[in-house]
Amino acid sequence: MSSHYYTNRPTVESNQKSWTYTLKNNLLKFTSDNGVFSKNTVDFGSRLLIESFDIPAELQKTSLLDVGCGYGTFGIAYGKAYPELSIEMVDVNERAIELAKLNANLNGVSNVIIHPSYIYDEVEGRDFGIVISNPPIRAGKKVVHQIIAEAHQYLREGGYLVIVIQKKQGAPSAEKLMEDVYGNCEKIAKDKGYWILVSQK
Repeated sequence: MSSHYYTNRPTVESNQKSWTYTLKNNLLKFTSDNGVFSKNTVDFGSRLLIESFDIPAELQKTSLLDVGCGYGTFGIAYGKAYPELSIEMVDVNERAIELAKLNANLNGVSNVIIHPSYIYDEVEGRDFGIVISNPPIRAGKKVVHQIIAEAHQYLREGGYLVIVIQKKQGAPSAEKLMEDVYGNCEKIAKDKGYWILVSQK
């Protein structure tokens, strides 16, 4: 169990890999590792979310919370593309947190706070314009639905929750939950079984 990416200290032996990838028109450098989600390249679901969702103009000077940030794909891509946005990135996986800090430095992204947290337990902000997540499906439906439902209390009025999830891994039930909690849910993209779901508070 301790080698899974959703545990706090993966015991699997480190074997870092690095690559570059263009996201939001910026060429970014990433390093990932064993015991961290998507160790070889930026995963398709994250790429689809990043290229499908642009920060609305009225929220570009607010803040974004990346829940389950992994090695930092969302926070770094949005932090680089929107330098006036304040980014907070959290993950339970301490190896992922160290990689996210490394990757932020590699890409010159300084508008970020990166620290360990089990979902929202250690989250510092309480008034985010955006909460974004590629939720850890393997951690179970309860965790995924907690990320979705509890985001509501961390969003400012008019803020957005943005989620990527595969249809076969629970996208329809996630969509229903978002409808129930936020009163709305829009499917802004759908490709290769991945859905990008957005709700506004």
